[in-house]
Amino acid sequence: MHDEEPLEDWARKREERRNASKGKLRAVPLTGGPHRGAHVDPDAPRAIQEWTGTEWETVAVAEDLAAAKALLFPPAPVEEKPTEWDRPPGLGKGRGRHRKPTPAEEQGQ
Repeated sequence: MHDEEPLEDWARKREERRNASKGKLRAVPLTGGPHRGAHVDPDAPRAIQEWTGTEWETVAVAEDLAAAKALLFPPAPVEEKPTEWDRPPGLGKGRGRHRKPTPAEEQGQ
């Protein structure tokens, strides 16, 4: 008994894997010889390549390893804090609307 999956299932899974990996980026050193670790020769320029699903396509060139890392791993967006509420004129800083008035406030009335 064979445990082989039908060709249609295999082709569908293969296409799903290809689609999931599309758009991945990598940095390849532009130096002679075989590619070694990314940390080797950090001053060498890097080709930034994007996976199309069938091949790596060069999309940019970075001047060194640090510039390549900045392209591959951009910083997370900074979460903007909502603007603070502008206090209307005449409304002092208080603990809330049920605060007890100070003696100076009572005399000013």
